[in-house]
Amino acid sequence: MKTWNEIYANAKSQCAKCRCCPVCDGRACRGETPGPGGKGSGSAFVRNSEMLKKILIQMDTITSNEEIDTASDFFGHPVALPVYAAPISGIEQNYGAKMRDDDYTRELVEGCLQANTLAFTGDGMHDEMFKGPMEIVKQHNGYGIPTIKPWQYEHMKWRIELANEGNALAIASDIDASGLSNLRNSVTPVGFKSVEDLKKIKAMCKVPFILKGILSVAGARKALAAGADGIIVSNHGGRVLDDSPSGIEMLEEIVNVVDGRMKVFVDGAFRSGNDVFKALALGADGVLIGRPASQAVIGGMAEGIRIYMEKIQLELKEAMAMSGCKSIQDITRDKVIVTF
Repeated sequence: MKTWNEIYANAKSQCAKCRCCPVCDGRACRGETPGPGGKGSGSAFVRNSEMLKKILIQMDTITSNEEIDTASDFFGHPVALPVYAAPISGIEQNYGAKMRDDDYTRELVEGCLQANTLAFTGDGMHDEMFKGPMEIVKQHNGYGIPTIKPWQYEHMKWRIELANEGNALAIASDIDASGLSNLRNSVTPVGFKSVEDLKKIKAMCKVPFILKGILSVAGARKALAAGADGIIVSNHGGRVLDDSPSGIEMLEEIVNVVDGRMKVFVDGAFRSGNDVFKALALGADGVLIGRPASQAVIGGMAEGIRIYMEKIQLELKEAMAMSGCKSIQDITRDKVIVTF
C-alpha cells in the first residue's frame, strides 16, 4: 500500500499547473485562474488558511479511556467521518493533470466510498461535464452529491431530473458561481437566483437540496426562506470574489442564525483533522475539502483519496483524544478558543 508521502510526490510530478505546495494556502498561486489559485490578489484563498490558524484547540486529557469514534451521518446516510470531497471540475485546466474529468470523478467517488464517506461531483458549461459525473454517481447507487451551477432554469431542470433518476443522496448548487463572467457569457449561461427561483428549484428535488456559497447571515436567512435543506458556508476557495471573508470566520454566526433548521457545512483551506475539529466545534455538521482531495486522486487514484481521508480521520481522532472528546457530538464550542 502506498503512503501519503508517495501519493503526494506523484501528484506533484503529474501537475503541470498546481505546485502541490507543502502547505496549500494560496500564497504561491495568487491570481492563477484558470489554475489552482484564488481570484485577483488571491487574498480570499490566503485568508481561508490564516483564519483557521487563529482558532486554538483546548487540551483536556483527564478523561475516561474509551475508543474515539468519528462516525457521523449525511442526511441519515452513515459516514466514517463528517468530511467530504468538494466538487471540482476542469482537472486538466486547473491542475494541468493529464486526466479526463470522468476518470477523475470515478476515482474520487470510489475512493471516498472506500473510506466510508462521500464525494460532491462537479458541473461545467458543456452538458457532458454534468452528465458524465452524474452517470458515475448513478453507477455507485447514488452515493454522491451532484453539484449544479446556477444555470438558466431549463438547464438546471434537466440536471435535477437526471440526479433524481440516479438516486443521488442529495443535490447541491454552487450558487456563488452566478456572478462569474466566463460562465455568464458561456454557451450555457448562469444567472442569479431569487428566493422564489430557489423555491421552484427545491420543489423539483426529490432529495435534500444544498446551497453552496453562502457567506453571510443574510444569505443563510434567504436559504432558509427558499426551503434549502442545507448550506455550505464557502467563498468558493477564494475563486469568485477577492477580499471576501473566509468560511470559518462566518461559520459560527451563521450556525447561530440557522439554529438547527438546516444542515450547515463549511469549506475553505481545511487541510488537517485539527482544522476539521475547529469547524465542528463552531457548529458545522461537516467539512468539504477540495484542492488536496484533487491532488490525492491525481497522485494515487481511488487509493490516493482513500488514504488521504484516512489520514484526516486519524488526525481528527488525535485532536479529539487530546481534547477529551470521544464522539463527534462531544466536540462543542468550549473545546476551542477563537482569536480573530
